Amino acid sequence: MLVPVYDIRNCGPRHRFVANGKLVHNSDKVNFQNLPARGEFNALKNAILAPPGHVIIDCDSSQIEARVLAWLAGQDDLVQAFANREDVYKIMASKIYKKPVEEITKNERFMGKTVVLGCGYGLGAKRFRISLKGLDVEITAEDAQNIIDAYRNTYSAIPKLWRQGDNCLGALYEGEVNGTKKTTAFGMHTDAVALYQDGFHLPSGYILGYAELQREEDLGRQEYTYKSRKGRTKIYGGKVVENVTQAVARCIIAEQMAKISKRYKVVLTVHDAITCVVPEADADSAQRFIERCMREPPAWARGLPLGCESGIGKRYGEC
Repeated sequence: MLVPVYDIRNCGPRHRFVANGKLVHNSDKVNFQNLPARGEFNALKNAILAPPGHVIIDCDSSQIEARVLAWLAGQDDLVQAFANREDVYKIMASKIYKKPVEEITKNERFMGKTVVLGCGYGLGAKRFRISLKGLDVEITAEDAQNIIDAYRNTYSAIPKLWRQGDNCLGALYEGEVNGTKKTTAFGMHTDAVALYQDGFHLPSGYILGYAELQREEDLGRQEYTYKSRKGRTKIYGGKVVENVTQAVARCIIAEQMAKISKRYKVVLTVHDAITCVVPEADADSAQRFIERCMREPPAWARGLPLGCESGIGKRYGEC
């Protein structure tokens, strides 16, 4: 069933199309991320069909950024919780509300989820409160600060990684990283990510660098900026951690795609989800193979627990 959509507006500058107050497209090409997954507008995804005799398998990595972040930081208790398939959102909520995990309510778990997925890159109490307001959740400034403190105290290795990110920026700016010799480490797994003169070397072979890095004094604090397509852009420890974490996660997805594509056709990726088209007769075995590939960490990421969820359908929207 197709439902008419009214009040479509192009809010620019990158073609941010809004329909009835909801963002439906925000790029100059097709953005599958913004196709509605549920409700009456799911007709868009349901319009994408597998060829005759085939089905679509969509497999989504579970909390891959939060897992990579914990692993990079050496936050071993969180890494182990992921490995044990524990409910890390309830665990966080239990720290926030100071009550046993088994007593955590649905709304309290939502808060734990929001914190685990949203506060890993240095988000402060003020911005955290604003982000919750965007989700129609109102809390006091004091409660916001208490929640941020609970996260940082519970997983103290993660704020240490932010500070290490700042130290790496300083090393790059001061020229303390010489040539191709690794002199400064990043995170607890330098076989995965290492800092050289030209930036952070990723396991894929790509280099994450900050062009024309500059340091300035602002109200007694040191601030770094680099040259980007948008001009001079601020960079700081938490943002470095975000950049590296997302880049490492992408390296993992790329390796998984390469492994899966040796047996089945990969037709689409949306962030940390891989979509394949497989013969209908092989659907069950293909699903098991794809899930196995997406749960197995690369050789350079030993000890990183990965998880995934998948679905099968004749239509993309059914997955």
